[in-house]
Amino acid sequence: MSIAPDFAPIDLDQADLDFLSGAFGDLSADDILLEFAPLQQPPYLVAGLGLAIGVLCGLTFARLVQNRLDGWKNDRLAMLPLGTAETSISFAGTLIGISLFIGGSLQVFGFASGAAYLIAFLLSILTGGALWVQLEGLMAQVESGNFKAVDFDNFDEFF
Repeated sequence: MSIAPDFAPIDLDQADLDFLSGAFGDLSADDILLEFAPLQQPPYLVAGLGLAIGVLCGLTFARLVQNRLDGWKNDRLAMLPLGTAETSISFAGTLIGISLFIGGSLQVFGFASGAAYLIAFLLSILTGGALWVQLEGLMAQVESGNFKAVDFDNFDEFF
C-alpha cells in the first residue's frame, strides 16, 4: 500500500522508480519545469523604435515652436493657441514614442508588458501635460510682454 494520498495526480511509486533508474538523467525538477516555461526576448526593438519616434517627433515639435516664436519676434504673429494640428500631432507623436521607449525599457528589466506600458503611458501623459501647460504659460507671458527670467529653483512659480 502506498503512503501517498488517494488524490495524488501522479503515481509516486512510478516517479520514484523513474528517479532511481535515471530516466531523467541529471535533470532536477526545476530543470524539467524550465523546459516548459516560455522565455521571450525583451523588446529591444520596441524600445529602439520608441526612442527614434520620440526624438524625431520631439525635434519636429521644437522646430514648430521655434518657428512660432520667430514669427512673433519678426512680425508679431500670435503665438497662442499652441494647439494647432501640426503642433498637437508632433507632440502626441513624442508622447507615443516616449511611452513605447519607457514601456520597452521596463520590459527589459522584467516588468510584465501590460504593467510596463501602463506605467509608461501614465508617466508620459502626466509629464507631457505639465510640459504643455508650462509652455503655454511661458508663451502667454512672452506675448503679453511681462516675460521674466525663469527660475527653475522656485517650483512655486510653476504650479
